[in-house]
Amino acid sequence: MTERSGAPPAARPAFAPDSRASWKRLAAAVALSSIGGVGLWSTVVVLPAIQAEFGVDRGGASFPYTATLIGFAVGGVLMGRLADRFGIIAPLLIGTLTLSLGYALASQADSYWQFILVQAVMIGMFGSAATFGPLVADVSHWFYRRRGIAVAIVASGNYLAGTLWPPVLSAIMEVAGWREAHLFVAVVCLVTMLPLSLLLRRRAEIDDGPAPVGMKAVVAAPLPRPVLQALLCFAGIACCIAMSMPQVHIVAYCADLGYGVARGTEMLSLMLGLGIVSRLASGLIADRIGGLGTLLLGSFLQCLALVFYIPFDGLMSLYIVSALFGLAQGGIVPSYALIVRDYFPAREAGARVSLVLMATVVGMAIGGWMSGEIYDLTGSYQAAFLNGVAWNLANMAIAGFLLWNRLGGGGRRAATA
Repeated sequence: MTERSGAPPAARPAFAPDSRASWKRLAAAVALSSIGGVGLWSTVVVLPAIQAEFGVDRGGASFPYTATLIGFAVGGVLMGRLADRFGIIAPLLIGTLTLSLGYALASQADSYWQFILVQAVMIGMFGSAATFGPLVADVSHWFYRRRGIAVAIVASGNYLAGTLWPPVLSAIMEVAGWREAHLFVAVVCLVTMLPLSLLLRRRAEIDDGPAPVGMKAVVAAPLPRPVLQALLCFAGIACCIAMSMPQVHIVAYCADLGYGVARGTEMLSLMLGLGIVSRLASGLIADRIGGLGTLLLGSFLQCLALVFYIPFDGLMSLYIVSALFGLAQGGIVPSYALIVRDYFPAREAGARVSLVLMATVVGMAIGGWMSGEIYDLTGSYQAAFLNGVAWNLANMAIAGFLLWNRLGGGGRRAATA
């Protein structure tokens, strides 16, 4: 392997995957993901304030979230390509500065559309997008034996952001207002993410030649690589259309059943909290059975939980099913990064991992809207749950096909992962 940073060989220790340095790098990556992930959650917290500030309806107040997700999805691919070419430090520095400036500008927005533009472009596309897919891909280069758990840990930063940021922003808004809360985020992102980004300035040694003994290797693809990439993207969309049904609508579902919004919020928090547990456990499982096996297992359990939502609508039953759903779905998305690393060259990891993760974000956006439309047409969420099951089965079919091919084909190896 060849050091790509340009430094003399004696200037630094040799590249050593799964080393103490790798774990320190992982810790910095999780911190960056947890801080930079604020862009995906702040619009949810300030939704009522934006509705009052700019005089829009509830749908209009929700649109900044959709715009941020779209920007985040597109930006993930752009930032992934940038990381492949220049290393993770380039997108992280751009993301840090843009995210900080974006929150500062959002705090001064004079109109609704100014706010949306800043959210979509600066906070979503060029800000938070740098702290998810590109970071997952970068961490995957620094681990071989423990790649599954490492990828799961860094991918948990997104959930940690959703756990940590909302109460902080809510507390600031209560005493100062939403504009001051955005200024606070701008300062925090700048003073914390900049030094953390500099800790990741070294690039991994990437070599797509013959695999060294004991290291993982790229598996021969069962389909042309462009077709396989498209198939994985479709699988990501399918699983997240299913995943979005409880995550987006559980609060409204509880309100419809007469249990109240507060109960639904508690179920959502339970779901996301256990999602972190699931994500970490799935990482350990993936190190034993691989990304494909973990994807199929998680998808099956998610499908089972969705089925349970249909007959069990009692309050305690919903708490239990929501807990099961959280434990099932957390490990699905990180599995795609491991699958990409199995089938595609390491030098393409940033763009390809980000592209598949972008598809999962698109699936969440489509699924949330689709479930709402189905509810409007049918007057209940039963058909929406069945729709989620159908999409989940499509995802399972793709994972099953790839796993069957892997096992039946003997797992022919080609190059280093």
